[in-house]
Amino acid sequence: MLGLSLGAALTVVVVAFHYARGTGWEPTADITQEVLERRASSVAETDFPEPMNRSIGGGAAAGAVPAGEGAELEGSDEAAADEESGPWDVSDDEAEYYEIEFVKQGETIEVPENEPLLDSGEEEGWDLPYACRQGQCVSCAGQITSGGNSEDYVVHDDQQMLETPELDDGYTLTCVAYPKDDFAIETGEAP
Repeated sequence: MLGLSLGAALTVVVVAFHYARGTGWEPTADITQEVLERRASSVAETDFPEPMNRSIGGGAAAGAVPAGEGAELEGSDEAAADEESGPWDVSDDEAEYYEIEFVKQGETIEVPENEPLLDSGEEEGWDLPYACRQGQCVSCAGQITSGGNSEDYVVHDDQQMLETPELDDGYTLTCVAYPKDDFAIETGEAP
């Protein structure tokens, strides 16, 4: 009994001293915001439009270099000089307009030669399919039903997915297709 009382008394004395002089433990600072900022600075910016970005993952493709970043290429002045100009360089007041029939939407609209078909359709309020907006996928593909090669009707700005047989069948990528003639198109039609 004496040992138990002595043990209890000793425990009370140790606890009293512990709280009397403090524990010496300081809580760590909240680093949540710092971690978020550090992670955000390590993720590359993309050229995808917001808030209507429908691309899965919402980021750049593996190995892609964000616009405006990256190493200078040798002969970059030559590359810039060799860059082809196109209808996208035409000012709005000089642009020609073409009658484009969007078959699935049941309407014909006038599209300027300096605006992609996808943008014109979205301006009409239509929910047209797309993902990359850079001609690097076929999410926005459509088929020109007026007959012939699609390049008889549109100028593509750097489309990378359609091969010659598909172009011959009238397929086009609406995100990088600029009209150069009147035609009818069925959107959402991939080769």
